[in-house]
Amino acid sequence: MARKAGTRLDPDQIVDTALDLLDEVGLDALSTRALAERMGVKQPALYWYFKSRQALLDAMNQRLMQLREAREPQEGEAWDAFLIRANGSFRAALLSRRDGARIHAGTHADPGDIALVEKQLAVFVAAGFTAGEALDVLVATSRYTVGCVLEEQAESQREQDGALADAAAPFPMASAAVAHYFEHGPANAYDDGMQMLVDGARARLARKRA
Repeated sequence: MARKAGTRLDPDQIVDTALDLLDEVGLDALSTRALAERMGVKQPALYWYFKSRQALLDAMNQRLMQLREAREPQEGEAWDAFLIRANGSFRAALLSRRDGARIHAGTHADPGDIALVEKQLAVFVAAGFTAGEALDVLVATSRYTVGCVLEEQAESQREQDGALADAAAPFPMASAAVAHYFEHGPANAYDDGMQMLVDGARARLARKRA
């Protein structure tokens, strides 16, 4: 349906509509042409607000990141507890939309978040990390989170045909491992992997103190 002549577009409305369309068609089929048709406008009208498809994707990512509820450390919160809580919130934000991890992957840090990053780093530095080591931990865990969600969202779009379980059946250890993988589920697998990363960072800090 065409928009009424003279009606101005709103950038927030464009992003909201783009996210809804993303849920329906996925990232590969999301185009400014399809978005313009959905909004009832000519395609060039969108470029007044977003100069390219990538600019629109960046705005969509910013909207997703606004859903993160655990970006700032709480008073007295330990670095490891904050790390697990923050990445859990990050994962939830990425999972809130179809292909959310693909939207986020490859984006750059927002310069407007530097003050927030300073607060995050302070928790780690107070525990004995250097600022650089703290950033290494933050980057490693955030990339792990994005990778897990990429796999989870890709798997959700494929049907499980049981071929892997059938192939593993003659091999007792492989069969038990495959059964564990499917029974454990992506959320538990994510939590276990995150705990491994946190344990590794904790062990590294202990060696440094020793």
